[in-house]
Amino acid sequence: MDYPALFQPKWNAKKFVLCNLIALALLLVWIWPTAHAAFTQFDEWLFHLLNRPLAQNKVWLWIWTIASMRPFDIVVGLILLMLLIKGDWVFKAVQTRAALIGFVLTLILLLIIRTVFSKIIDHSSLQHDSASMVIPDAIKLSEIFPTLEDKWQLKDRSSQSFPGDHASVLLIWAMFMTVFSRTVGQRVIIWALAFLFMMPRLVAGAHWGQDDYIGGVMIALLALAWSCYTPFVAVVTRFLLRVTAPIFNFFAKVPLLNCLSIMKPGARL
Repeated sequence: MDYPALFQPKWNAKKFVLCNLIALALLLVWIWPTAHAAFTQFDEWLFHLLNRPLAQNKVWLWIWTIASMRPFDIVVGLILLMLLIKGDWVFKAVQTRAALIGFVLTLILLLIIRTVFSKIIDHSSLQHDSASMVIPDAIKLSEIFPTLEDKWQLKDRSSQSFPGDHASVLLIWAMFMTVFSRTVGQRVIIWALAFLFMMPRLVAGAHWGQDDYIGGVMIALLALAWSCYTPFVAVVTRFLLRVTAPIFNFFAKVPLLNCLSIMKPGARL
């Protein structure tokens, strides 16, 4: 086959249009004042539900304090990467190199879309502060652990909360994996991890719920549409597989690294 098995160089018009229409619908519903007010009311309830136990339960407090620090984001990233390149789980071992490259390309599209969209939102009246900055009785992790904010980049607030960038990355990973998943069990694990790792920002109040279930979903859907349902990923992945083959072949000789599925010869097909 001339193209990576995962991606075909053609348009999937039905899914492309569907993803874009859903993203547009989410944006229009969010802008509609009545719906926006309902989302905000729901998000206030959700925030209190998740945030108030921080003052009542030490275990809850420490779990989400650790999960709200930047080093934990690195741990999350490694977990997601390991599942992405784990041979014969979602992807066959010979597909993992193409899967990795395709996902990185999708992330680049996500970054571009989010940057453009955020600039538009920032210059409108739709941008807002995070929940911890708006709700008066919010339990703020940065006030409980002031030294952690500077030393470990504890994240519990943002003056540009919409859309949720952290959530959009988790959601595009989950969507990308779901497109190629084969069993219900795989999908349950994928989405359980995505929702679990979205929780720290919601508990700490760095984001409102709507930043994730509206903004994050919308950005992720657009990135998925323009990557997997157009020829883009297939064509660019095919090129990058050829260009990077010598690099992978070099590292395939390194002990331990040669055990990874992406290093195996068949992975470049």
